[in-house]
Amino acid sequence: MKPDPADVLGVGVLQSMQCVPNSPVDYTLLLDDTPIPLNHLLGQHLRLRFDGRISCRHCAALSRKSYGGGYCYACFKTLARCDLCVVSPDRCHYAAGTCREPAWGEAFCMQRHVVYVANSAGAKVGITKPSNLPGRWLDQGATQALVILHTRSRHQAGCVEAALARYVSDRTNWRALVRCDAPEIDLPALVNTLRHDATAELTALDVRFPGALVWIEDQSPLYFQYPVTAYTSPTRGLVLVPGVDVGGVLLGIKGQYLLFDSGVFNVRRHTSYHVELARLAQGIAIARDQLELF
Repeated sequence: MKPDPADVLGVGVLQSMQCVPNSPVDYTLLLDDTPIPLNHLLGQHLRLRFDGRISCRHCAALSRKSYGGGYCYACFKTLARCDLCVVSPDRCHYAAGTCREPAWGEAFCMQRHVVYVANSAGAKVGITKPSNLPGRWLDQGATQALVILHTRSRHQAGCVEAALARYVSDRTNWRALVRCDAPEIDLPALVNTLRHDATAELTALDVRFPGALVWIEDQSPLYFQYPVTAYTSPTRGLVLVPGVDVGGVLLGIKGQYLLFDSGVFNVRRHTSYHVELARLAQGIAIARDQLELF
């Protein structure tokens, strides 16, 4: 079914959703510079169509494939922000003089970071810049979150994260996230347990980075609610393929996921894709071979 042009909500390059921590969280989808508020579209039939083009989020070159979340292959291989140490900051090699972009590393990595615990479909530990909060938590679909530690650099925060990750996950289980609401966790009690269990590792880091690890005491967790009317079952990932429509009835929004009655669409995974978003008067058929677990 081809929608009337009046039903087209936006056309452009897909970007990560913007989140405002209201109750529930307010979501806006960005296509180029066009903001599309999403919360009021719950319960409506939406269609996403990919035209086959991907624009590198750094150099804007067109590519048939996305690398590292929206980059062309050349940028993926040369930019410091695409290096392995960005996702594993404990493996930072700036001090060895081998950073791909030292100036970028100084501006991004050699800055104050925080370590936090959150409840995103279960307990997890993570790191980010203070200026990224609470957006980082909302991107992960966290229902609870608590900053526990300040450090002087991303590398130091990554080392703490790696130490604590021996006792609690540093990843979010996306299937659990989009399947149900997470049971509440006593985050302060979790922090006490982690500090006890990881005493040896944390003591070694204090020696390695004297005075750099500053624990935050006596803070209360923040809580977040998401605009979800129902959860998708079974959990399927919707993937954009040129000329094939994906979507359905929008049941909810959580983290960077759109929950449709036909499956779950990961917006961040499709960053830099050229898409059209349309609202339809009735449901659309989803090709079964475009449903896959991701």
